[in-house]
Amino acid sequence: MSKENDIESRRHFLKIAAGTTAAAVVIGGLPRLARAADLPPVSPADPTAKALDYVEDASKSTNPKHKAGDVCHNCQFYTATNTTGRGPCQLFPGKSVNAQGWCVSHAPKKA
Repeated sequence: MSKENDIESRRHFLKIAAGTTAAAVVIGGLPRLARAADLPPVSPADPTAKALDYVEDASKSTNPKHKAGDVCHNCQFYTATNTTGRGPCQLFPGKSVNAQGWCVSHAPKKA
């Protein structure tokens, strides 16, 4: 084979490899997005929920550390983008929390 054919073969291989990698990344992310909506809600009886003083409605928190306006959807551990409904939280793996909930580990999202 000539050098031009070698270069063309490498280019073809690299294009296919890049396309395959991109497709794998996109397809790999889909199940995670689909699962977020299907997560069971964290139970108030959950040991982690109790330890973190989690409440489904932040306005009903009696914890002195709670500040007005602090809710799950504006916490750095809340990984969903919705401000209503439920979403995943890094502190409760495999469970969903109320976007309007709160726990003692609330940490404001950085801009």
